Amino acid sequence: MSLHNRSRYGRYTGGPDPLAPPVDLAEVLDAVAEDVMAGYSPRRALQEFLRRGGRSQEGLDGLAGRIRQRRKDLLGRHNLDGTLNEVKKLLDAAVLEERKQLARDAMMDNTDRAFREMQLQNLPRSTAAAVNELASYDWQSTTAKETYERIKDLLGREVLDQRFAGMKQALESATEEDRAAVSEMLRDLNALLDKRRRGVDTEEDFQEFMARHGQHFPENPQSVEELVDALAKRAAAAQRLLQSMSPEQRAELMQLSAQAFGSPELMAQLGQLDETLQALRPGEDWTGSERFEGQEGMGLGDGTGVLQDLAELDDLAEQLSQDYEGSHLDDVDLDALARQLGQDAAVTARTLAEIEKAMHDGGYLRRGDDGDLRLSPQAMRRLGRSLLRDAAKQLSGRQGRRETRLAGAAGEQTGSSRPWAFGDAAPWDVTRTITNSIRRTIADGGDPGRGVRLAMEDIEVTETEERTQSAVALLVDVSFSMAAEGRWVPMKRTALALHHLVSTRFRGDRLQLITFGRYAQTMDIGELTALPAFREQGTNLHHGLLLASRFFRKHPTMQPVLLVVTDGEPTAHLLPDGESAFSWPPHPETIRRTVEELDRVGRAGAQTTFFRLGDDPGLERFVQRMARRVDGRVVAPEAGELGAAVVGEYLRAHFRGRPYGDSDWAE
Repeated sequence: MSLHNRSRYGRYTGGPDPLAPPVDLAEVLDAVAEDVMAGYSPRRALQEFLRRGGRSQEGLDGLAGRIRQRRKDLLGRHNLDGTLNEVKKLLDAAVLEERKQLARDAMMDNTDRAFREMQLQNLPRSTAAAVNELASYDWQSTTAKETYERIKDLLGREVLDQRFAGMKQALESATEEDRAAVSEMLRDLNALLDKRRRGVDTEEDFQEFMARHGQHFPENPQSVEELVDALAKRAAAAQRLLQSMSPEQRAELMQLSAQAFGSPELMAQLGQLDETLQALRPGEDWTGSERFEGQEGMGLGDGTGVLQDLAELDDLAEQLSQDYEGSHLDDVDLDALARQLGQDAAVTARTLAEIEKAMHDGGYLRRGDDGDLRLSPQAMRRLGRSLLRDAAKQLSGRQGRRETRLAGAAGEQTGSSRPWAFGDAAPWDVTRTITNSIRRTIADGGDPGRGVRLAMEDIEVTETEERTQSAVALLVDVSFSMAAEGRWVPMKRTALALHHLVSTRFRGDRLQLITFGRYAQTMDIGELTALPAFREQGTNLHHGLLLASRFFRKHPTMQPVLLVVTDGEPTAHLLPDGESAFSWPPHPETIRRTVEELDRVGRAGAQTTFFRLGDDPGLERFVQRMARRVDGRVVAPEAGELGAAVVGEYLRAHFRGRPYGDSDWAE
C-alpha cells in the first residue's frame, strides 16, 4: 500500500464523539452518596459534584475559573485608544506630506505658503479638533489629501463596524456605490424596525429585507426577533464601549464621528437605529462600562466585539453558577462556551449535563412523598455493593481468612459438586453424573448412542453450604460526638455495607438497623443514609437494647446477633413514661438499666460484639465489662476500618467461627 494512501486518525472534532462511551456514574454516585451521608441533600450533593468534578472530569468551578481568567485577560490586554491612535497617525502623515509639498512648490506665492504653514503649525492639539479644522483645507499635496480622506473612510467603517460586525473589513476598498448600498440598507433597516416598534410589520417585510441586504448579517437571523436580538446586543456593547472610555476619549470620538464618510446622514441613520433598538430591547445593558488596562489598542469595531465577549462571558458565568431559580445544566450555551474557551470546554459542559440527566433518568435519584430528591433503592444497592467490596478488600488482608467453603448436608448450593459418598443425602448433580457415565462408557469401548449405565463412581452430588439463619440487630450511636469526631460517615458506610451483604447474599437472615442518641429508633437504610447529624447530647443504649430485644423476639427461630457501634458510655435511659433521662457523667441508674437490658439479650443467646470507637478509658472499661457479662467480644477499629470489622463479625457469627471465603459474599 502506498504511503500516500494510508489513513490518518485523530480526535473527533465534529461535536460530541458518537463512539464515546456513556458517562460512568460510579464515581458520581460514590461522591453523591458520601455527601448525602455527611448531611447534604441529594440535590445539593449532586450539585457539589458537578461543581468540583471528578478525578478525570473538570467541574463547573473549573470552567467558571477559566471564564474569569479569560475576562481578566481581555481587560488586561486591551485599551480603547486604537481608533484615536490610527486617526492620529493618518493625520500626522497627511500634515507631513503637505509640508513637504509646500517646501517643494517654488511657484507658490510666499504669502500663501506662509499662511498655509502657519495654519498647519497651529493645528489644535486635539486630534478631533485638528481633523475638523482641516475639513475645509485646500490640500496642495495629492498624497496628503488622499491620506486625509482615509481618515473619513476609516471613521465611517469603524462606526459601521460597531453596529455590524465585519463591516470595517468589508468596506475597506469600497466604492461610492458600495457606500450608497450601505446607506440604503440602513434606511430600509430603520423602516423595518420602526414597523416592528409599532407592531405593524409582516413576515413578508422581513423576508424582503433579508433578500436585499442579507449579506450584511453573518448571524443569518431567521426572524425579525432574531435580527433585533443580534443588533441590540451589538449596539448595547457599542454604548458600553463609549461608557468605558475616559471623558476625553469619548469627546474626541464624538467629534470625529461627524467626519465619518463625510456624511452627516450616516450618523443620523445610526442614531435612529440605536434609539429604536433601545426601545425594542430595554433589558439590554446600555449603560455599563469596563476598565481596560492593557497596551493593545482596539478600534471601535474590535472594542465592541470585546465588550460583546465580556457580556457573553458574564452570561456564561451566571449559567455555570447554577445559583438562580430553576437552574439546569441544559441552560449553558455550549456554542458560546466553545467560542470563548474552546471546544473542549463545551464537551466538558455537555458531559456534566449528561451526568446530571443520567442521575435523574437512570433511576439513581427519585422524589419522595415530600417532593425532595432522594437516593433511589437502585442507588443504595450500587453504593452498598461498592462499600461491601471495600470491606472485603480490607478483610482479605487479615490473618486467618482463607478461600474455603464448609460443605454439609443442607443449605444453599455453592455451584460446585463432589463425588458421592456413602450416607450422602445431598441432591445429585445430574448433568455431571451423566457426563461422567458417558465418558466412562467411551473409555471402556462402548457406544453411548446405544445407552449408558450408571456406576457408583459416576455419581456426583451438589455441594451445599451449611448456614444458620440469623436475626441481626446493628445498633449505631448517633450522639453528637459521632459527628464531631468524624465517625458519622464511616458509621453510615458500615450500615450500608452490612445491609447490602444481608439483602443480597444472606437473604434468609433478618437485619434491623437501630440508632440510639437521646432516644433510640429503628430505621430503614434510606432513612439512616440521609440522617443529619444531631446536636443533642445523649447515648441511650438502654433504649436501643430494648428495641433489639423486641426484634429478637419477633424471630425466635433465628440465631440472635447483636452488633453495637458506639464512641461513648451510656448517658441516658428510658423512663416508664417514655421520656429520656439524661445525665453526665453517667448516672448509676442509667448504667443499671443498660446492664439489665443487656443481660436480657444475653439470656436470649445473642452473639454480641461491641465496636469501640475512640480511646476514652471510661468507655474502654465499660464495654469490656459489658462484653464479659454476655461472653461477647470487643473490637476497637479505626473509623476507616469500621465497615470491615462489622462485616467480619457478622460473618464470624453467621458461620459460628468456621473459616469463610471472601469470594462467597463480596461480589
